[in-house]
Amino acid sequence: MFRDYLGGVGVKLLLTGLNHRTAPVEVRERLAFEEKALPQALDDLSRQPGLHEGMILSTCNRVEVAVTADEQADAEAAVESFLADSRHVERNWVSPYLYRFDGPDAIRHLFRVASSLDSMIVGEPQILGQLKSAYALAKEKGTLNGFLDLVMTRAFNVAKRVRSETDIGESAVSVSYAAVELARDIFGSLQGRKVLVVGAGKMAESAARHLRRAGVSRIIVTNRTRERAEGLAEIVGGEVVDYDYFHDALPDVDILLASSGSPWYIVTQAEVKDAIEKRRNRPMLLIDIAVPRNIEPSVQKLDNVFLYDIDDLGKVVDLNLRGRNQVAQQAEDIIQEEVNRMMTRLKTREAAPTIAVLQDQFEQWRKGEIDRQRGKLGKLTAQQEEAIEAITRGIVNKIAHGPMAELRRQAGDSSSHSFIRRLFRLGAE
Repeated sequence: MFRDYLGGVGVKLLLTGLNHRTAPVEVRERLAFEEKALPQALDDLSRQPGLHEGMILSTCNRVEVAVTADEQADAEAAVESFLADSRHVERNWVSPYLYRFDGPDAIRHLFRVASSLDSMIVGEPQILGQLKSAYALAKEKGTLNGFLDLVMTRAFNVAKRVRSETDIGESAVSVSYAAVELARDIFGSLQGRKVLVVGAGKMAESAARHLRRAGVSRIIVTNRTRERAEGLAEIVGGEVVDYDYFHDALPDVDILLASSGSPWYIVTQAEVKDAIEKRRNRPMLLIDIAVPRNIEPSVQKLDNVFLYDIDDLGKVVDLNLRGRNQVAQQAEDIIQEEVNRMMTRLKTREAAPTIAVLQDQFEQWRKGEIDRQRGKLGKLTAQQEEAIEAITRGIVNKIAHGPMAELRRQAGDSSSHSFIRRLFRLGAE
């Protein structure tokens, strides 16, 4: 529990979420928020009882809700109810998949997420951009304006430090790189292979770039918004097919990469079955990196069809991450150092109200004693006035130094604050 810096009100930080380690893709896709739904979701979150601030991070691999709340509020229940109600699921269904962090553990988790240490692909840069977008939206909606804002600002600085002081970014692999590795496992050389990319977002672009560099001969791009498809096709040297007719191209492609934002399956088992028959059973690789998934999972039952979703890619990535523990440990050490530093800053700030009151009290006593003795001193010169000011301030500062230093040293101990207040009769807390 922390203290709100305005008035000493008890405030707690809580983070609730699920990710690729705690929940399978079929659960994550049920909990994921579409981008257009996030503003309303933040409004709904802000109306939960006892909550002060809120931020929602929703990606293909995680859904997390960070809040600050009254010390006495049941914030955990409020957040879980929000998730269940907004995603139209039963609370007891989603609860087993959730992790919960509070206080320093929540700060550490946010630092690790921003630094890409908690990602499926350690060191990937995309999560930092997603976190900044979540932060910006919460700021825009007015649901982030206090302690959580302070934590997030520090998290971005920590991520920058991790990337500048370690090789975590250079040693990272990506989902798109894993997709290319899978393609090579299936086909061997990718020379002469044809690819259909459905979707034109960042993930699709990254995968298409990797596939082009790996030697594929032809890339076909489709997207519900044709202009975006044309933009990606220009980047990767591909061609565009109209979204309404992209299924007609399935028999001609060896690799289908699906990464659209559709909330339902856009490629079915029947469509793939028809395509593989027209291919005369030549193998076909389907890579579904969308959440919710774009390709009907039963497709994998077909002969000569190889379907991989984002969780499968994660397993490939795990193999590629061997030997990177030393780099990750360097980053973890930085995270721990930054958590300790922030906790020290927070504890010091918790002592600030008592220190301010103590300084005011000493100053009142000092001025009061000078005023009481002024009649006995007669008329003083300017130099004498300055001398009295200097002498009395010096005495007060020496007396105050010990109590203030002790307050800073034991900033997190409320009993030390109470003792100082009683000792110097500073009034109610």
